[in-house]
Amino acid sequence: MINGPMLVNRLLPILLLTLLATAGKGQDTKLQSLNTGEDSKGWGAVGRLEITGKGFCTGSLIAPDLVLTAAHCLFDKRTGERIDVDEIEFRAGWRNGRAEAYRSVRKAVAHPEYDFQSRGGVARVINDLAILKLHHPIRNTTIVPFETVAQIQKGTQVAVVSYAVGREEAPSYQEICHVLGLQQGAYVMSCNVGYGSSGSPVFAFFGADVRIASVVSAKADMNGTQVSLGIGLEGPLKTIMDELTGEGAVKVRRLSVEEGRSSTGAKFIHANGG
Repeated sequence: MINGPMLVNRLLPILLLTLLATAGKGQDTKLQSLNTGEDSKGWGAVGRLEITGKGFCTGSLIAPDLVLTAAHCLFDKRTGERIDVDEIEFRAGWRNGRAEAYRSVRKAVAHPEYDFQSRGGVARVINDLAILKLHHPIRNTTIVPFETVAQIQKGTQVAVVSYAVGREEAPSYQEICHVLGLQQGAYVMSCNVGYGSSGSPVFAFFGADVRIASVVSAKADMNGTQVSLGIGLEGPLKTIMDELTGEGAVKVRRLSVEEGRSSTGAKFIHANGG
């Protein structure tokens, strides 16, 4: 989420990635603004989450009444308290002052192991996932919810649709970026994100099929180059859906976070709220 002293801005973990491969990085495309109806065709299920009227995140429909986003968007930065769902609105396909659909939120469920106060680096990223249940489903032929995919691999070509500071009035599309590595369930990606991009869908392509493979949680630094961090959906998404449907959380193995090198060569040296 961006803006406002009362709101959360969790895009500040810093990585020192010494050994991550950057193959394909030079082929990454720049951001394209989806300013017109033609440009944004097919992306109407991505929208802006307006939060307390002072900040925003990005979210995307995975069902007519379910929005996938980052868990930290649900917390007040200053107090650490949950933000009342009555202060959150989903604006599907928000573009140049208008949305294709407006919906209030009935219920918000964050991953049960997400700790907003955690300074645990990657541990915060891997659990940084939430689902919002809307008061009324969005049933519009131009707004089609996205399916999800549980897991992708290092080297996978992905795309991101997001809002951010400086480009908050229309979504931006980065057609080509790449998964640079995987650390304890968190993807390190070359995608271009900024404040407000929290919760943005990361898309993987399967022929003509486009599915959400991750959700943007943070931005980071890799040898002076900005990268993005996203949660893998395998496991965490099912856990949240079980919470939402009242079945209770599935027991999951807690991942320990250790300072030092991982299989990706990444080392978390600092993690700050801002």
